[in-house]
Amino acid sequence: MSAASAGRAVSTAPTAPKEMTSADIYFDTNSHFGTHEELLKDRMRHRAFSRALLQNKFLFTDKVVLDIGTGTGVLAMMAVKAGAKHVYAVEVSGIIHIAEAIIKKNKLDSKITLLKGKMEDVKLPVQEVDVIVCDWMGYILFHESMIETVIDARDRYLVKGGVILPDKATMRICGIEDAEYKEQRIDFWDNVYGLNMSCMKEGSLTEPLIDVCNPKQVITTHAKVFDLDLNTAPKDCLKFESKFSIKSKVHDFCHALVLYFTVEFSRCRNPITLSTSPLEYYTHWKQSVLYLDTPIPLSMREDIKGTIKMWVSGEKKDKTVIQVGTQFKGVTSIKQERTYKYG
Repeated sequence: MSAASAGRAVSTAPTAPKEMTSADIYFDTNSHFGTHEELLKDRMRHRAFSRALLQNKFLFTDKVVLDIGTGTGVLAMMAVKAGAKHVYAVEVSGIIHIAEAIIKKNKLDSKITLLKGKMEDVKLPVQEVDVIVCDWMGYILFHESMIETVIDARDRYLVKGGVILPDKATMRICGIEDAEYKEQRIDFWDNVYGLNMSCMKEGSLTEPLIDVCNPKQVITTHAKVFDLDLNTAPKDCLKFESKFSIKSKVHDFCHALVLYFTVEFSRCRNPITLSTSPLEYYTHWKQSVLYLDTPIPLSMREDIKGTIKMWVSGEKKDKTVIQVGTQFKGVTSIKQERTYKYG
């Protein structure tokens, strides 16, 4: 395929964009209009990618770009506006038909070639690309991420010294006070309309809660538990084990631990980061809340020490498992362990 075929999506059963509705793609979750609406309305996400691409045209001028998981084609179009010679945009879901219409409407179809399929199965019509652009981060960073997909594309197509945006990530942990919500979500099962349904508490505790934490709830320092560099990471990098220690900043109970991540566009002229910290502005990734079995009564400057282990599992690698063990030695000594499963 040459640049002359730009804008054509590879598909065995194309559907006219005007005819597509949510019902047509009900079983294709990545095609749901609501999914892409949420992504596009995430201002911090858009701001980070926009700055990384449009304010760093030296990375794109006359370069061949690969956009993995193009969705509605926004990043591919940004790359063209940043000066890309040509963009190959890969998308597995049916939203590619909408992307095709959007790209044509914006008169950028001569610069963008759409390819339908999984990146691992797609063969590009070029031997190498200069830049890979991808929103590869999943919930809890790992869950339903495209990290391994980007690494596969890096090894197959990226030129030596090529650019990946974003290319680095760190995951951190902190503690929060959350008595009110814990009572609503966990302790609720002790008395449900006069019935004891406490056996349901186990399931509520086991599944991480993806939600927004109020910055005022954060009562400890933050500790880094994981680093990722996509320039050098091996494909089996979706696992780690780390020790951590966080220190109380107030006198209060710690009801849950919170995981969040920050990604970096390190090849940009000026540092650009995108953080999902509870202390930063809202993103659609929110934070990942792990409720403790026993709340920890903290005094000022007391430490919670622990270990965390995380990995992906399942035939489709669509499940994320987190094992956390904590130790606290204060007026009361508390040691607890729990395995959390998401997906």
